[in-house]
Amino acid sequence: MKHDPVRISGIAVRGFKALRDEKRIDIKPLTILAGANSSGKSSIMQPLLLLKQTLEAPNDPGALLLDGPCVRFTSMEQLLSKCPTTDKVRRFSVRLDLSNGRSLETVYRAKQKEGFEVERLTYVTSRKKTVIKPGMTHTQIMAVVPSPFNNQPKYYDKGRETELTWHIVRDRCFLSFGLYMMEYGKVRPFSYMTEISPGLDFIPIIKSIIHLPGLRGNPQRNYSKNAVAPVFPGTFENYVASLVTHWQSNDKDKLKELGRLLEHLGLSWKVDAKAIDDTQVELRVGRLPCGKRGGANDLVSIADVGVGISQVLPVLVALVAGEPGQLVYIEQPEIHLHPRAQRRLAHALCEAAKRGVVLVVETHSALLLREVQTLVALGQMPKEDVSLQWFQRNEEGETVISTATLDENGAYGDWPEDFDETELDAEQAYLDAVERREAGG
Repeated sequence: MKHDPVRISGIAVRGFKALRDEKRIDIKPLTILAGANSSGKSSIMQPLLLLKQTLEAPNDPGALLLDGPCVRFTSMEQLLSKCPTTDKVRRFSVRLDLSNGRSLETVYRAKQKEGFEVERLTYVTSRKKTVIKPGMTHTQIMAVVPSPFNNQPKYYDKGRETELTWHIVRDRCFLSFGLYMMEYGKVRPFSYMTEISPGLDFIPIIKSIIHLPGLRGNPQRNYSKNAVAPVFPGTFENYVASLVTHWQSNDKDKLKELGRLLEHLGLSWKVDAKAIDDTQVELRVGRLPCGKRGGANDLVSIADVGVGISQVLPVLVALVAGEPGQLVYIEQPEIHLHPRAQRRLAHALCEAAKRGVVLVVETHSALLLREVQTLVALGQMPKEDVSLQWFQRNEEGETVISTATLDENGAYGDWPEDFDETELDAEQAYLDAVERREAGG
């Protein structure tokens, strides 16, 4: 019997930027974040990216790495909620819900001139809820540490018995249970046992996130070679050339699928990689939108074609590379795309979601959203696999999130005014202007 991989099923954030009170979104196979600029779309995902870059840092950066490849902050004030609040202690929290029913909430507290510290960690399973904090005593920890470790731990060395004590220790952005022993008059970590962390279920899932930001750089003549694996530290655009190179030699089916998607969008028919030396590779794409006889001579550097290809290629590579259960977060996938290509991009997103890839897409494209609705109405995308999350700011500047549920026709009922109304208003304004002009007004 085949089991679906455990994946992130929800994210809840509190005290972060405009998310003063706790806000939560469901994560479905295709989750679309929409709303006006600065309405809080990125804010719901940035705490998760903070965890990702903290876990990926080569050295221990403390509880949170604020300035990293995925999100960049230079001070704690930039991310703490500035909305009116009675909470005098500066903190924010992020909770991750998994599809197996487990959840992990971590509260981060700002310390003056010392960065953030982990104030509390709450781990929930189907059986129990565990809360751990720094400074807990050995006895308090014994009451919550998981079995079989909830007996008095002892260590025997050369016939001598030494009692061990539990401590709460910080493990990057989480908290762990750690065993300590008295040695030469000092308390030292017990070297024969690794720490027990409630975050162990969540760390590989967080580190596997593929993040593709809206600013994906300008096309280059040559790209650096990077290692390719299911896990891609930092932002994903840095791995595109290396993945194409890898697929060219080891997985031609994925390279063929990438070419199919490019052709479906009407942009090209093929992409390949040409090694420049041991450290650099050139990306080449078909200059024509579809293959023809003698097309091998049609390949040109990606720097010599429209910028739309260089911007959407990382999106398509991420969709092909994504594994079932793996979360792929894409900001503005429609950048620099013709309206027709935006519509066709929705097909690529839905295909990846049906394959099991978990997509969170932040978009301003009404056409992309409408095409998703059309695919639902055609029965080509299950309505229960689509989550539409609409972001607005209220009069106090706090983000308000509205969730829309699609029906069998792809319609979503009452949703805050935006895409459709804006386009209709623009069309009506143009027709009114023409009418006034023809009437001599």
